[in-house]
Amino acid sequence: MPSWVRWCPVVLALALTGCIQTEDRRSSHTPSPTPSATSTSPSPEPKQPPRREPVRLAFAGDIHFEGVLADRLRDPSTALAPATAALAAADLAIVNLETSVGTGGSPEPGKRFTFSAGREAFDALTHAGVDVASMANNHALDFGRARLPSTMRAVRAAGEADPPLSVIGIGSDQQQAFLPALTEVGDTVVATLAASLADQDPTADPTGHWAATRTRSGIADATAPSRLLSAVRHADETADVVVVYLHWGIQGESCPSPDQRRIAGRLVGAGADVVVGSHAHQLQGDGRLQEGYVAYGLGNFAWYSPGTGATSRTGVLTLTVRPPAARSGRARVVRSSWWPAAIGTDGLPAALAGDAAAEFRAERQDLRECSGLTR
Repeated sequence: MPSWVRWCPVVLALALTGCIQTEDRRSSHTPSPTPSATSTSPSPEPKQPPRREPVRLAFAGDIHFEGVLADRLRDPSTALAPATAALAAADLAIVNLETSVGTGGSPEPGKRFTFSAGREAFDALTHAGVDVASMANNHALDFGRARLPSTMRAVRAAGEADPPLSVIGIGSDQQQAFLPALTEVGDTVVATLAASLADQDPTADPTGHWAATRTRSGIADATAPSRLLSAVRHADETADVVVVYLHWGIQGESCPSPDQRRIAGRLVGAGADVVVGSHAHQLQGDGRLQEGYVAYGLGNFAWYSPGTGATSRTGVLTLTVRPPAARSGRARVVRSSWWPAAIGTDGLPAALAGDAAAEFRAERQDLRECSGLTR
């Protein structure tokens, strides 16, 4: 991340100050012009706000440190190589951390898969160029609420590190879980929020009780989306670019569900400029929706197994976003590009080239068509 990108605290107060100029009063005997009088002085042209530089936002999907990836946390500085360059090249990089973090607790009863990592996971993300990590997903509390105090201590330490990592979508209560990370990139403020909308079937995945409430810690759960929509509207009032990272959709599906498409439209209508997500464990379409840009599914990124061809395809989506000229305007994505990759037997993404890269581009177009998005 360039040195001119300055991280702000989780809550950033933006104050607008004005300057009022007063003219010297004329003496009382100075005659006033008659209504028919004309002025030969040209009217001053209204000042145009300076055009701000676009910001580059990078997004990747699900990351954990299970199986073949577990030993990589012994050296966090290289844990996610070779993906570091693609993430670090952007002004702001955002991913989903699909694991519980910390110590203590025990695996949640009834869950088929439970993922765990030490606080080194946050260090690994930072070294890979990640700036914001979402933990609003169905694995953040895999080791129960007994681990949460340890998790929150690690979150605070990550935010105070140099460089800092902002962890969103989890908190000591609902208000904190829905707080955005606010980042200054030059003179542009980017707000990033996270929430989980993944359907919770208590007979298969008993994580519905993980939602943070007014009096209980947990994740930002938006299965009832009113709280998330309110948070987006509030962020749109104070930030230039609003990003929402969601855990949503149906696992194994390459096209977004009707629920995904419906909530995406509502979020863009509420002020979200970029909406991205994961949970399907494979890529879904990305493109324009109304005034915003949506990437329904970013797939797996660092995963214990490459799985099938569909689940192994991954990459980094980079969006170039032009900030609005005025706070009342909308940001706009002016360019999108993928670093195409595939997950190998080592659990890490490796760049595609040649025919494989061409197939990736063709598949991206097919996925965009089934998602109802445009270029």
